[in-house]
Amino acid sequence: MDVTDKPPFHPTPKQLRAIKAGVFLLALLPFLRLVLFTLTDRLGANPIEFITRNSGDWTLYLLCITLTVTPLRKWLQWPWLIKLRRMLGLFAFFYVCLHFTAFVWFDHFFDLAEMARDVVKRPFITVGFINFVLLIPLAATSTNRMVRRLGGKRWQWLHRLIYLIAPLAIVHFWWMKAGKHDFAQPVLLGLIVAALLLVRVVARIRQQRPQKRLVKISPI
Repeated sequence: MDVTDKPPFHPTPKQLRAIKAGVFLLALLPFLRLVLFTLTDRLGANPIEFITRNSGDWTLYLLCITLTVTPLRKWLQWPWLIKLRRMLGLFAFFYVCLHFTAFVWFDHFFDLAEMARDVVKRPFITVGFINFVLLIPLAATSTNRMVRRLGGKRWQWLHRLIYLIAPLAIVHFWWMKAGKHDFAQPVLLGLIVAALLLVRVVARIRQQRPQKRLVKISPI
């Protein structure tokens, strides 16, 4: 039986609250693990690298999961999944803030001049910094009030920045791993991001085709 032939699952308000709570706890687990490892002195020989790498990894994982929501919602015919997207996106921003804080605090001890030199000197840090800046307006406009204030169309155009942010995150990750010649994870995540963006392109083309046909057969 094909997935599309199954009756779509529509959770009750109580079930949806439980799903949201479960997703919230799952997204928070990597942070709780970092806190536990810090308190129990289990961050390894290089604690700064562990925190920076772990928070950066989870930023990228959550960006991928956030991008998965829309195609999964359409494929499974579960429109309620859209209610999880904002939370997942905000968790991605939470982890990138943690990642950036580790860079500013632990790596540079709030020496902004040194940090600026590092951003300019090392390309992968430059790309990471650009990504962090691009994520700020998305997080700042994630509330219902900001959606109403900007208007639906402008809000959608702004949040399409995610289609630039995700590939840039892969580039940042690739360059960071290049020094260690460890490309397996960047390639895998890059393929996932490419597939998720390609799904959107294909869906957009399919949406526009009927409109073009109507224009061609309509009388002058």
